[in-house]
Formats: sequence, C-alpha cells, structure tokens
Amino acid sequence: MAVPNDRGANKSMIERRSIDYIPDGERHGRLFSQFTLWLGANLQITAIVTGALAVVLGGDVFWSLIGLLLGQLLGGGVMALHAAQGPKLGLPQMISSRVQFGVYGAVIPLVLVCLMYIGFSASGSLLAGQALAQLLHVQDWQGIVIFAGLIVVATIFGYRAIHAIGRVASVIGVIAFIYLFGALLEGNDVGALLDNKHFSLSSFLLAISLSASWQIAFGPYVADYSRYLPRSISAVKTFWAVGLGSIIGAQASMVFGVFAAALAGKQFAHHEVSFIVSLGGTGVVAALLYFSVAFGKVTITTLNAYGSFMSIATIVSGFRGNRHISSGLRLTYIFAMVGVATLLALLGKDSFLKDFSAFILFLLAFFTPWSAINLVDFYCVTKERYDIPALSNPDGRYGRWNWIGISVYVFGVLIQMPFISTHFYTGPLVEPLGDTDISWIIGLVVPAVAYYLIAKKWHSAIPDRLILPVDNDTAEGMPSDLRSQAALN
Repeated sequence: MAVPNDRGANKSMIERRSIDYIPDGERHGRLFSQFTLWLGANLQITAIVTGALAVVLGGDVFWSLIGLLLGQLLGGGVMALHAAQGPKLGLPQMISSRVQFGVYGAVIPLVLVCLMYIGFSASGSLLAGQALAQLLHVQDWQGIVIFAGLIVVATIFGYRAIHAIGRVASVIGVIAFIYLFGALLEGNDVGALLDNKHFSLSSFLLAISLSASWQIAFGPYVADYSRYLPRSISAVKTFWAVGLGSIIGAQASMVFGVFAAALAGKQFAHHEVSFIVSLGGTGVVAALLYFSVAFGKVTITTLNAYGSFMSIATIVSGFRGNRHISSGLRLTYIFAMVGVATLLALLGKDSFLKDFSAFILFLLAFFTPWSAINLVDFYCVTKERYDIPALSNPDGRYGRWNWIGISVYVFGVLIQMPFISTHFYTGPLVEPLGDTDISWIIGLVVPAVAYYLIAKKWHSAIPDRLILPVDNDTAEGMPSDLRSQAALN
C-alpha cells in the first residue's frame, strides 16, 4: 500500500511540490472543487470572444450555437478523460507522455505545449489588461503589466491558491453572466437573431472546431489540477466533475459571445471588453463588470502560467534525471513564461481577433494527435499500468526515445495538413470539401487507430500493475522489503 504522510495536514497555501509524484499522505481536495475550478476558468472573456468568432467569421446565430455545443461535448469528453488520469497517477499531465514518447522524446509535444500556454496567456493578458485599464483609468499597456504581476503572485502560490481562486471566480462569473444575460435579453430582440437561419456546412464545422479546440487545448494540463485528489476517488466521477464544469462554463460564455457579436457587428473587433461591459450599464455597475472580467481571467491565465512552469520543468528534468525543482528555478521559469506572454500581448493587441482565431484553430493540428496517443495508450494499451519511477530514468523501461509514439504523432500532424484552413495556411483539400476544415477530426481518429494497432504489437514491456514511487521522506529507515512493497502498491 502507499505509505501515509502526515505532511498532508500541512495547509500552507504555497505549494512545495512541482512535477514530482504526490504521495497519498499529501492528497486532498473534493470533486466539487474540480467543478468550480473549470466552471470559473471558462466563465471568462476569452471564451466569449471564441464564441463570437463563430459569427464574426460568417456563421448565423442559430447554427453557431448548435455547432458550438457539439464541439463542447466532443472536446470536453477528450479533456475530461485526461483529467481522470490525475488522481490515479498523481503526476502532471505531460510527464506521463514519456510512456508514449520516451523520456527525451516527450520534449517534442512539451515544446508545443509551451507555445500554447504562451499564446493563451498573451490573449488573456490582453483582454484582462483592457478591463483593468478601464477600471483603474490607466493605459491598456499599464493594465496588461499590472495583470501580469497578479498572475506571477498567484502562480508562485500554486495548487491550493489556484483552486481557491477558481471557487471565487466561479461565483463572480455566475453572478456577472446572469446579470449580462438579463441585460442582453431585456434590451434586444434575441428571438429575431435566432430566426435568421442560413445553414452553411463550413461555418457550422468552424463553430464545432472553435469549441472543440478550446476544450482539447486544456488536455495537456488538466490533470495537473486533479493530481492531488485522493487515489480512492472514482475516475468516472472525476471525468464528470471536470467535464461538466468546463462544458457548462464554456458554452455559457460562447453563447453570450455569439449574441454579443451578432448585435455589435463591426463594433466588436478591437473593443471586445468595452462593448460587453456596455451591455450591462455604466458607472458603478460598469466598474464591477470590468472587475469581473479581469478576475475571470486570473483563473485561466494562472492555469496557463502554472502549466508552462510545469512543462519547462518537465523538459529540463528529463535531461537532468530528477524531478526536484528548487524554489529559485521555479521563480525563474514563472517570470520567464509570464514575461514572454506579456510582451506578446503588448505587441499584438491591434490584430487580436484575426491572429487569435488562427492560433486556436492551428493548435488542433498539434494537440489532437497527442491527445489520441496519450488516451489510447493509457486506457486501451497499458490500461493504467505505468511504472512511475521509470519516467525519470532514460535507461529504464521507457527509454530515451519511443519511435512508435513519435512516428505516429508526426504522422498524425502531417495527415491533417491537407485539411487545415486558416488565414495563413490552407490545405489543398479544403476547397474540394466546400471550404470546410475537418483536420481536427482526422487528427483525432487516425492517430488513435494507428497507435492502437502498432502499440499493441510492438509496445515496450508493460508492468502487471501500476508501480508507484516510494515516498522517500516517510520511507527513510524502513526495511528494504517494506520499501519495495510500498513502491509496488
């Protein structure tokens, strides 16, 4: 059995662990906290803008809403399957990729994940900075810098603080959205917008892609925030708690974004925050709404900053051979990633909508194959039987480079290229399909099937059970036979 640890009683808000395994004695938390974290992370301005893109880029209101919901369900299911790995493994999400890619090979998706974190952090900092600037009566760039400082502080505190922020953000987000929806319904003829239907397959699939990519993009770090849950918690319950929180929050935000964009027309671009707040009123009410916008971005941007720190630490530790990250190095990683995202937000604020839409759609080409490989391996090939100590050993069970996983991943990325449609790259098969982008469907299904068939035949030796590391602090002085038993259970 896993060895208990009385340090679980330590309620310090500053997290001391990073990418290392969370022993049973330090596990804590409830499923409701998972629900509120992901509800709060999605009830925010960037999700509103993502939903608005379905209309801004040519769709009608009715079919955009249907398409967005379908994408939430598909992408949210993939995302929640990753979340369910957290309590079982007690590890950050991306370090488990060493099973499929090798200890060194996992750097390939990790680098791309870091780019994703930077992109989302930059977009979030821009929108939150606009809100803070309005609230504090300063320039936009000053609002962005102030917001970046808040994110650094929250990220330093880590896991407990992030969940606490998520609980507060979910309450503020629900109140703000109820108020804004009420103002929207009271002052505008929403029924007329819904009645104006003109189905377009390409616009419909675009809406599905927008919300599916939004959800799938959480996959590389969702288990980071469920890894402290007790191992006894059901994977099915974790799936539903995380999935429902994320889907409900994102769909509510995107529905509002669709209506806001349809009503605003050309006024929406470059004035996303101010237009949305103007729907709710002026004076004190507007100030409260600006605060809710800024606070809503704290949760998700902190998730991105924390995830970027974990990913950089995982990359470095793979080559250094250990998972211990000093507090000084942790600070360096956090400042570096937040700094780069802030710089991009300052430089790219004038073309946000166009660049952001291309960014989130192009992300699918790199993360759907990774999700497919990781999930198929965990649930269908190894069937949750990982050797966690071997994840830090390049000479161990998983080796330096796993060419099966790497080859299927590269194949999964390349096979999508003919089907991708963005403003900076359009594949040759997009036009014959009616200008429809189906790349993410190809990238999810084909690598999943290919990896399953190949890995079932040539996968490295799979342990007969989940092998957990010994908690060195509590195992010190324990007889060797008991330490071995603790590691196997």
